[in-house]
Amino acid sequence: MAQQARAIKTRRAILEAAATVFAERGYERTTIGEILARAGVTKGALYFHFASKEDVALGVLDAQMLDEPMSPQPIKLQELADQAFLLAHRLQRDPLVRASVALALDSGATGVDRAAPFTAWIDQVSEILTVAKTRGEILGHVDVSDAAELFSGAYAGIQTMSQILRNRTDLNHRISVLLRYLLPSICTPALLTGLRLNEDRAEQLAAEYDASQKRREDQ
Repeated sequence: MAQQARAIKTRRAILEAAATVFAERGYERTTIGEILARAGVTKGALYFHFASKEDVALGVLDAQMLDEPMSPQPIKLQELADQAFLLAHRLQRDPLVRASVALALDSGATGVDRAAPFTAWIDQVSEILTVAKTRGEILGHVDVSDAAELFSGAYAGIQTMSQILRNRTDLNHRISVLLRYLLPSICTPALLTGLRLNEDRAEQLAAEYDASQKRREDQ
């Protein structure tokens, strides 16, 4: 167990170091040697976890995705809102998640599959919307694939604007606005009043997530 914990800590250190160097120098100009120096690990330790610089970059990109499932909700669309709020919290607090998003938007990172996080996010949203539609939560005319891409693209734009204008300090508010204007266009009207789309929901989820992370670190 201790060995596994050390391996997890080393992998995280490598990803955080790589994320920092990618942000400073850009992906293309970053070298494995710079990542090693910043992380304070040996070449063997890095190659135990990652096969190449591109593999490290893919690990950074993966940091956007939750490593544990969200709590099921009586209304499936609430899970979509909760994912949006929780990602906002992680973007505000976790440098690795911020670096992951920055790398995904870095047009100079030509050697990396930057489509992967977008595809993963769209797939997650599509899965939620598909279940919601089978439950009758979504209006009959809504195309799940189109709605998933619209939501994912809108989220990417909103968080980018928030980062540029306010360093993401207002991101919870902007995501709340996005949800309150977008979901009524696809959700069955009778369910709208049961959805929690305001910033108090974001604060609750953030507190629960932070407590969960602390428990994992203490284990």
